[in-house]
Amino acid sequence: MTTRRDFFKNLGMAGGAVAAASVSSVALAALPELVSMDNPDTASPLTPPNGRPYNPVVTLNGWTLPWRMNNGVKEFHLVAEPVVREIAPGMKAHLWGYNGQSPGPTIEVVEGDRVRIFVTNRLPEHTTIHWHGQRLPSGMDGVGGLNQKQIPVGKTFVYEFVARRPGTFMYHPHADEMTQMAMGMMGFWVTHPKERHPLIETVDRDFCFLLNAYDIDPGSYTPKVNTMLDFNLWTWNSRSFPGIDSLNVRKGDKVRIRIGNLTMTNHPMHLHGHEFVVSGTDGGPTPIGSRWPEVTTDVAVGQMRQLDFLADEEGDWAFHCHKSHHTMNAMGHDVPTMIGVDHRGVVKQITDLIPDYMVMGERGMADMGEMEMPIPDNTLPMMTGQGPYGAVEMGGMFSVLKVRRDQKPGDYRDPGWYKQPKNTQAYEWTGPVAAATRSHDAGKGAMRPAGKAQSQEVVVRKPGSHGQH
Repeated sequence: MTTRRDFFKNLGMAGGAVAAASVSSVALAALPELVSMDNPDTASPLTPPNGRPYNPVVTLNGWTLPWRMNNGVKEFHLVAEPVVREIAPGMKAHLWGYNGQSPGPTIEVVEGDRVRIFVTNRLPEHTTIHWHGQRLPSGMDGVGGLNQKQIPVGKTFVYEFVARRPGTFMYHPHADEMTQMAMGMMGFWVTHPKERHPLIETVDRDFCFLLNAYDIDPGSYTPKVNTMLDFNLWTWNSRSFPGIDSLNVRKGDKVRIRIGNLTMTNHPMHLHGHEFVVSGTDGGPTPIGSRWPEVTTDVAVGQMRQLDFLADEEGDWAFHCHKSHHTMNAMGHDVPTMIGVDHRGVVKQITDLIPDYMVMGERGMADMGEMEMPIPDNTLPMMTGQGPYGAVEMGGMFSVLKVRRDQKPGDYRDPGWYKQPKNTQAYEWTGPVAAATRSHDAGKGAMRPAGKAQSQEVVVRKPGSHGQH
């Protein structure tokens, strides 16, 4: 983590005179301290040092932006800039983000807070920030050309408004949006209720993350911003499994997971072992009467979903998008299906020309998770991640909810793999196996007698009133 002093020192070494000259020395001295982060691990929750108290969230593979109080106003400093983000160990991407990371830091405030956000632009083009889902003055809504002038390169703009309602929100550019969001510019915003709310239950663990996606060619670093749907990296907070941290909770905890979707498609989010209710959207908390138990809920483009559940089943439970291609990395979508194709006649001829050639998909794709096929540098395997019993054969939008009875309250450390109690795990059957029933035996009474098939003419009779048809 770096401070404002480090930032402006480095900025000056890299031609930062343009940025420094964009605001007066008085305004520059008045800017809140710049805090930056380059660690991809999940940071501890930020306990509020001042202002109204609240129960802080934990941003999966992210962090919460500190603030300062200035005459009763919470002041934050965001810097839009190019960043390097580790998607998972073995791969980094050159993205755009805020304060050293993509997504940017989570902003946490309390209902009724007056907030002031200083936004410094270090991108190679202009930008803005839209506060997705907020009630605020039109001139603070952040749509470039409609509500405000674009923030030029090197300039700092100020947004100021009151956080009028509690809920789960996002921030992202509304300037060259296709490019800037495809490059990773987005962040999470949580407004906590100022007092006990009839529709917002107090929870023990509160997680949040954004769904995003990238199209990065194997061996390269920069996303292809013109891609519409054919993405090859599906991520949570710009991380792919096994780079996504687990969600570690104590058995009996009330848990909330806040999810925002800024990809180009919907994501049916599925939790194993538990039922949840959708307790909130970006429109606010949902009425009690509209909630029902689910294990999968769809999060459409531009939506937020807030999931509440009781973690009452101990174990390691998968949590993932249920679109199967979204739990894979670096997929080649145009590869033909080779299941059942006998390669034996050509493998030797091919390996004489290409010694590293490996048969792909002859018996399905599971073998690919265990093969060590040569791949370009800075590229993730298609399926990866090891569990206590072998390859997990997942990637992309996948993580694990770890529920433990001995996890201490407020302890977010990874407890390791779950040890299955005796007689509670699937096992191999070693007894006799009954012979398979054949269809001609099972369907005797319903099958037609063998013999020569009889032809039958089908006659269609039309009602008299339809004679002209």
